[in-house]
Amino acid sequence: MPKYIQLCEHIIREIDAGRLLDAERLPPEREMARSYSVSIGTLRKALAELHKKGLLERVQGSGNYIRKGHTPTGVYAMFRLELPDGGGLPSARILSLEVMQKPATLPGFGRSDQATRIRRLRFLNDIAIAVEEIWLDAAVGTLNAKTVSDSLYQTYLKHLNFWITRAEDRVSVGRFPDWTSPDFARMDQPCGYIERFSWAEHPEAVEFSRTWFDPNRAVYVQRLK
Repeated sequence: MPKYIQLCEHIIREIDAGRLLDAERLPPEREMARSYSVSIGTLRKALAELHKKGLLERVQGSGNYIRKGHTPTGVYAMFRLELPDGGGLPSARILSLEVMQKPATLPGFGRSDQATRIRRLRFLNDIAIAVEEIWLDAAVGTLNAKTVSDSLYQTYLKHLNFWITRAEDRVSVGRFPDWTSPDFARMDQPCGYIERFSWAEHPEAVEFSRTWFDPNRAVYVQRLK
């Protein structure tokens, strides 16, 4: 994503985490630009995006104020992992991607017997926090590594013309899978474990994913309103 969009998403997650409060006045723009290591131009484009989303009020002669009047509209709104002290900008690195027959060990979902399987290493603020395995039902389309961005939901909208409208998470504990890089975690190491079913406009779930996260580096957060 462009730098200003990354910064916008980072600030949205800071708002959602409660690190930036409703009606809070932001620091002067030059101070913010220095703290985020971006140019004034990039910062102003990010602030303009926040204003367009209704999360920022600009008061002439006074400054920029947070306006948290509704659910944040960031592309990572359904990404529930955060740093222990809140927030963090998500990113991902693809480990493997292939279209294959759904294994019998998968729970039933979708309308096809094939799916795109994506394995990724997840980061928050460039800190590795989880590995995940996503299965996208082939009935809604297939993907390749060149078309996949950090936000899979944005990828689905841009390349397959559908949007994830709801998801169901089941959170428990587990152990990292055998394909986990030893540089990240040991396979016998206990971890947080999330199973997610996701739906678009079809009655059947179009995606099933599994995420194994290090509870020392990240926490699962669900906010109720």
